[in-house]
Amino acid sequence: MMRRLNWIHWLSLVLLLLAVPATSQAQIAVGVAVHIGPPALPVYVQPVAPGPGYIWTPGYWAYGPDGYFWVPGTWVLAPTPGLLWTPGYWGFGVGGYFWHAGYWGPHVGFYGGINYGFGYGGVGFVGGEWRGGSFFYNRAVANVNVTNVHNTYVNNTVVNNTNVSRTSFNGGTGGTTAQPTTAEQAAARETHTPATTAQTQHYQAASTNPGMRYSANHGSPTVAATAHSGNFSGPGVIAAHGAAPAARPAAANAAARTPANNANARPANQNAGAANQPSKQGGAGTSHQAQQQHQNKQAQPHEKEQGKKPSR
Repeated sequence: MMRRLNWIHWLSLVLLLLAVPATSQAQIAVGVAVHIGPPALPVYVQPVAPGPGYIWTPGYWAYGPDGYFWVPGTWVLAPTPGLLWTPGYWGFGVGGYFWHAGYWGPHVGFYGGINYGFGYGGVGFVGGEWRGGSFFYNRAVANVNVTNVHNTYVNNTVVNNTNVSRTSFNGGTGGTTAQPTTAEQAAARETHTPATTAQTQHYQAASTNPGMRYSANHGSPTVAATAHSGNFSGPGVIAAHGAAPAARPAAANAAARTPANNANARPANQNAGAANQPSKQGGAGTSHQAQQQHQNKQAQPHEKEQGKKPSR
């Protein structure tokens, strides 16, 4: 009888998802809650944009059968001129941490107050803007080659190098405390477009790469960012700085289910530099603390930035 009820539950969920338009599915967080939060965001520099029209999509921790793995930040083309990317984020809820998928829309919505860097400082996006059918880059934030990209401007007033955090989740112990603003609530009600095919393939490539797993890289992936989506080797690939990973957040009580460097390229100002200290987050259980202490001993200390491209 119980098995029959479970089957009916999952069938109802599938039918519900099929009834939701594709442009709205990106707004829904559906899946199994993860009972331990994601690691701190790694520190890395932004690769040079491949050319005009590309928009930066920050890296993030995803979750799979082998635990958390890193999806490198990368440049992608918007599905339609005028659309901006709202990054996904991890949020703490009843039973654990849930992933809220990113999406494309006319305005940037709520992404948990996470400082992903390079224009995504926790609220909105200041790395560039659409003017008509062309995207203009803010060279105070975006790393572009002015020989190839001519639509640029400089706005230093939007750069904030103070109180920078590497926290990668919203809510719970040690998470950000941001709540959606009125503008972000309005953006949530707009028509959204899910991740592009290139973004989906980029994610899939990261999910099958053992080196992206937190258990292997301890929070400092060798491919933290890449100029071209899905390309994890060769020119344009950026490794994370050897920073010791921050303490992981407290585990939830239970799991739950819920519906290339160039002389002409101007480096962006530092949104979350290598000098930042790991975010202070709550500890997990005793066994997990012991595991973290072992991993922290193996990790290298922070590197000082001297004349290098700015880090996230």
